[in-house]
Amino acid sequence: MEVDQQIEFRQERDLGAIISDTFRFFRLEWKPFFNFIFKIAIVPILVAVSAMLYFTFTSSKLFANSDFENLEAFEPTGFLGNSTDILSATLVMSICYLIAYVFINIGSLYYIKSYIENEGVVNFEEIKEKVQTQFWSFVGLGILICILVFVSAFLCFFPVIYTSVVLTFASCLFVFEQKTVMDAIGDSFMFIKGHWWTSFGCILVVSILVAILGAVFSAPALIYELTLGMSSLFEADLPSDRVGLLTDPIHMFLSAISTIGQFLLSSITLVATVFLYFDIRQQKTSSISGE
Repeated sequence: MEVDQQIEFRQERDLGAIISDTFRFFRLEWKPFFNFIFKIAIVPILVAVSAMLYFTFTSSKLFANSDFENLEAFEPTGFLGNSTDILSATLVMSICYLIAYVFINIGSLYYIKSYIENEGVVNFEEIKEKVQTQFWSFVGLGILICILVFVSAFLCFFPVIYTSVVLTFASCLFVFEQKTVMDAIGDSFMFIKGHWWTSFGCILVVSILVAILGAVFSAPALIYELTLGMSSLFEADLPSDRVGLLTDPIHMFLSAISTIGQFLLSSITLVATVFLYFDIRQQKTSSISGE
């Protein structure tokens, strides 16, 4: 990469610059970046996709085995058995998703760190070593973040939004400042102080843009589902007949493609968060220097 094309992460940016530089980064780095992500995360991603398909199949069985016309013949034992299967499938899918996102996040963050430290030249062997040595710490960080967000959800709507935005920076503190898992979580509350609304606005806008891009991956599965759904509406007599659409091979294949796309698109939000992290860090540094 030519020096004049290198993107400088450590500088202040407004919302527009964060978004434009995020997509500029991918325009310049998309090939080596995604090649590396595929190399280290393709197996966890495929396992997560398989878990998602298993969850879909298990969920369809719950309704397919129910008699919607003869409620008197309803068997609680069978229903509870299928419900247990769904809970197990949900747990497996959640764990697989967590591991896949950990690989994507830790790989992306150390890619950017190597990019910054080596002035645009990425050391892939160094990144692989970091991913291997820090993987379980990152898993622990992810689990703690999920627990905190889950607990916040029971309080009311705003606490979960507040906590989610704050903890977005925990992984940046863990990687770029080499903090421990607990310190990264605790310091993220102090780090974002005075910058929460700016961070919220930036993350919201980027999330909307990523959702729009994600619709491109989801559109084929949605169109196929709607097409079969409309045709079955006139042919099927029972709702249980239409549940089988979820396990249609083509629909499941398109859903798998959509899920893989969603995994990869999550890196866009992550890179934007890194730009936002350095923006806040530079503002704090400038504020201290000016005192």
